[in-house]
Amino acid sequence: MSLVFFDIECASVNKTEAKICAFGYVVCDENFNIIKKEDILINPRGKFRLTDRKGDKGIVLPYDYDDFKKYPKFTKVYPYIKSLLENPENVVCGHSTVNDVKYLNLETRRFRLPSFNFRFTDSQLVYMAVKNDFSRQFGLEHIANDLGVEFTPHRAADDAYATMRIVQAMCAEKGCALSELLDGLGILYGKIENYNITRPQSKGMRAYNREKREEKLARSKARVEFFNNVSRKKSNKDGALKGKIFTFARTIENNTEISIPLVNTIYERGGKYSARLDECDYYVCEESDDGVRSQSARKREGVVVLTPDGLRELLK
Repeated sequence: MSLVFFDIECASVNKTEAKICAFGYVVCDENFNIIKKEDILINPRGKFRLTDRKGDKGIVLPYDYDDFKKYPKFTKVYPYIKSLLENPENVVCGHSTVNDVKYLNLETRRFRLPSFNFRFTDSQLVYMAVKNDFSRQFGLEHIANDLGVEFTPHRAADDAYATMRIVQAMCAEKGCALSELLDGLGILYGKIENYNITRPQSKGMRAYNREKREEKLARSKARVEFFNNVSRKKSNKDGALKGKIFTFARTIENNTEISIPLVNTIYERGGKYSARLDECDYYVCEESDDGVRSQSARKREGVVVLTPDGLRELLK
């Protein structure tokens, strides 16, 4: 069995097209001894319009763009790439692999070629599982720096090489082969077949996503409870806070053990509650809250920003 690590660079990417200009790969044995490393350069048949994955920051590939006109187009290299990735003796891995698989999918559709059909795993997912941190997606450069791997970013073959080295480092840390590492972390392969892509999964990621769904549901229920309570309130016409409008940060709204007693007292003192920041006289948030809504409140002229304790003091 051989391990195949690959990376793709594109001249441009949008929702319907990914014009591949480089397919880099490294083939090694199970002990990470390199058998072959190659950059397959491809004529993208289009202009270079380079942005990052969010589509806003320009990136620079370490190639001479004018040279790409002399390279073969995707249809010429497709058979070799397909045979490499679909070889049942190869374990295929990339970094944030689903993105590269999507690029292959778009190019096969663009040139009306048969779909790729292979399984793949993802060094990013493996790293997240090893660190037990699924709160963010870790870039290849970040992981390489963390594990002491040096490479040239955005050169496809070097990105593939860095992917191999970070996987090797994680296997060495755990003292096992890649297959054992994947099994131990509960990682399932992703797959592309008939133009349909299934993402690789991990036991830890599934648990994290389940926890986040439950937290979101709990926040939603809390908001409904809070605003149902507000809708039933009437201000005391003789209260000292008559005409004053209060708004809470979302985190406080969602904590009904704090928010409901506070808003009840606001109405008893003659005040009112509004979810609209532009209507409030008082905005309530924790001192450490640096969210966009709280930052905007601090900048608004005429708005008094209080902590929950400060509001309790105001309400006596």
